[in-house]
Amino acid sequence: MASQKEWFDEWFNTPYYHILYKNRDYTEAQLFIDNLIAFLGISPEHKLLDLACGKGRHSIYLNHKGLDVEGIDLSEESINYAKQFENDRLHFSRHDMRIPYKHHYFDFVLNMFTSFGYFKTDHEDMFAIEAIAECLKDGGYLVLDYFNTYKVTNSLPIKEEIFRDEMKFDIHKYVDNGFVKKDISFQADGKQHLFTESVKALKRSDFQRYFEGTGLKVIHILGSYSLDKFDKETSDRMIFIVQKV
Repeated sequence: MASQKEWFDEWFNTPYYHILYKNRDYTEAQLFIDNLIAFLGISPEHKLLDLACGKGRHSIYLNHKGLDVEGIDLSEESINYAKQFENDRLHFSRHDMRIPYKHHYFDFVLNMFTSFGYFKTDHEDMFAIEAIAECLKDGGYLVLDYFNTYKVTNSLPIKEEIFRDEMKFDIHKYVDNGFVKKDISFQADGKQHLFTESVKALKRSDFQRYFEGTGLKVIHILGSYSLDKFDKETSDRMIFIVQKV
């Protein structure tokens, strides 16, 4: 799809990415997953796709709950790591979410923790949503969890320092040309490094346009991992529960 490496392909494949984010709150993430399982009635006979699964931590947790899970991600390093945890009901594959994966196969697709909006063009976002619609069974559900763009953009710009494993990461978050960007600067292996995360500042109306264009219907918009109702001004998250109709 792209002729040169994109920022997420390079940055996610470095060890520094995993060092920076190793303190993420996985207790909160597991609570979110538990809440989703109860809210959506997900059961062991359902097939789940963890889209943009990273190293598979959430896929592994879903599988520990007795669920049949596949995880896909573009990062070769992440998928190679995740494969050590495979079993009869847990599988991992390297795959680009812009390309259809399986046809009418999954009951649920989970795209969690702002793992969307990385692409430069609207067309690529649509390719990804179309690919999701293609792999869902009729009546199946997509859960797409995004930051609340309204709240995030109103809080920027921000500069901060983060210390991990005796490394100092200088972080600068800002909005640039419709993208929420994060410059990450640090020294390692005798060199200065700079990576920039770039996530599209997609609004609720943008997602609704994507969904409507691919035969997906928004059932709920939630605003937190406790599954509270979405509020534009106060919610931390913008979680879409979408059904293929």
